[in-house]
Amino acid sequence: MRRITMIAGALCVALMTGTAAFAQVPPDPANPNEAIPDAATAPPYGEPINTENAKKVAAAALAEATKRNWQVFCVAVVNPAGELVYFEKQDNCQNASITISQHKARTAARYRRPTVVFERLLGKGPFFAYLPTLDDVIASRGGNPIVVGGKLIGAIGVSGGSGSQDDAVSLAGQAALK
Repeated sequence: MRRITMIAGALCVALMTGTAAFAQVPPDPANPNEAIPDAATAPPYGEPINTENAKKVAAAALAEATKRNWQVFCVAVVNPAGELVYFEKQDNCQNASITISQHKARTAARYRRPTVVFERLLGKGPFFAYLPTLDDVIASRGGNPIVVGGKLIGAIGVSGGSGSQDDAVSLAGQAALK
């Protein structure tokens, strides 16, 4: 019994002294995440986009694709919570783009910023390596918030082409309600 007590005590001492090294990590002055901004500037939430306006957004996006002779897109429009309001798929859109377009829209709505922001931050190096650990983030351009009257009412996500094509089509849809 005495031996078990001594082993347990030694184990407790080892665990307590071993974790002290991980308790505090000094700030890294080279890390841009260490700077504390003076203000938070995310747009406030507005009345969620309705089906009629979601259809207008999708129609404008697909009109841009058609104008450029691109026939490969899926377009998703979501409300501020990221829930699907409207979806449209061109005949030649790859099957993977069905969920990718919805994911892009959901990320843009829930984080209140374009998905290209995540893509660009990931390219800035290891200080932004935490981004893929955030819930429901997709770091690929083509997802854009829909802001009307300074308030976020939803988002559009487009997938099927290259990242720059997805974003061009998405931005055309986003502009439909301005």
